[in-house]
Amino acid sequence: MLAFWLLLAAYLIGSFSSAVLVCRAMGLPDPRLHGSGNPGTTNVLRTAGREAALLTLAGDLGKGALAILLAILAGAAPLLQGWCLLAVVCGHLFPLFNNLKGGKGVATTLGAMLLLYWPLALAQLLCWCLIFALSRIASLASIATALVTPLFCLLLLPELLAPVGTTCMLLLLRHSSNMRKLLSGREHRF
Repeated sequence: MLAFWLLLAAYLIGSFSSAVLVCRAMGLPDPRLHGSGNPGTTNVLRTAGREAALLTLAGDLGKGALAILLAILAGAAPLLQGWCLLAVVCGHLFPLFNNLKGGKGVATTLGAMLLLYWPLALAQLLCWCLIFALSRIASLASIATALVTPLFCLLLLPELLAPVGTTCMLLLLRHSSNMRKLLSGREHRF
């Protein structure tokens, strides 16, 4: 029964859109109606500016971390904590409060991973930063990180490969439009 309530709580936490809440609180345009239409940090940066983007990033990291913190405090086994990672990311990708149309899940995944197993989060962050520094394309960095994270997990935390790998597959699916833009040379650079 504990598993059900933790997974439900994680999903509901993930369903709150940091981008929408931040932009609304700051009197800025709804990111779902501007730019790429994605309620995430990159679109908020482009449409509302650096301060709103940083707050959105903090909110997405925080909700991922909060979902895992609740599982830890409830005494959940590491595998259940891993499934809470998937649940909070599913809430972000398919939010109950926004007709199942959410963000891409990268920051929420990182926030959850920071509490789930910080060395894996550090590997993810280093990978993302390296690819971004070389390409100046956020989506390419996110896609590359999602591709290599299961390998990092296999090496560092093999018992969580199923929930981490599933989460990465969902991130890649949410980035399919970015993949098409990358292949056609139309993806945005910073």
